Amino acid sequence: MTDSPAPRPEPADAARTPRRAPAPGTRKLDAERSRRLLLEAANDEFAAKGFAGARVQDIADRAGLNKQLIAYYFGGKEGLWNALSRQWLEREKAFNDPEVPLDELMVRYLRAALDDPRGPRLNVWAGLTGTAPEQEREDLSDLRRRQSAGEIGDDLDPAAMLLLLTGAVVGPVVMPHTVRAIFGLDPESAEFQEHYAEQLRRVVRRLA
Repeated sequence: MTDSPAPRPEPADAARTPRRAPAPGTRKLDAERSRRLLLEAANDEFAAKGFAGARVQDIADRAGLNKQLIAYYFGGKEGLWNALSRQWLEREKAFNDPEVPLDELMVRYLRAALDDPRGPRLNVWAGLTGTAPEQEREDLSDLRRRQSAGEIGDDLDPAAMLLLLTGAVVGPVVMPHTVRAIFGLDPESAEFQEHYAEQLRRVVRRLA
């Protein structure tokens, strides 16, 4: 005895009807959806476990897709990492305006880190484990331009300033326990984020 109904015989005409291949537009949408799901899953896995700790199978399982699609679309785990790096650069273009003052720019970076903490967290993993793909050297031309314009003191090294400001931006994201210990506030609370953003503005203004 079975709880499921017996399969119904297929009509003879239907059995002879060939299956239609998906239209090119449908295949494109499916590919874009699969790529998007895999990138989101990889972002989550890298942020939680680091590049070395993230397994291709776990990324595929999180995305609900076959792991072979990672090799097909990205060439493997490193390809996913590189695709996420390019995705971040595209996102960065939306708010990294060379015309805005440096204090406002740093607050924009802070907001981006607070809105999606996965990027800073996976970068911390990369630094701790030393297993992430090698990054290109940072371009300091904008900070040098800002220094010439008086936003950064002449006696300050733009490279050192970039490192310090990067730490100031990602600190609340990668050390939430330290935020709670120092401020007595939840780093995800609006109270802390508004207060810290204003303090960051003031510190950056002092660099001049």
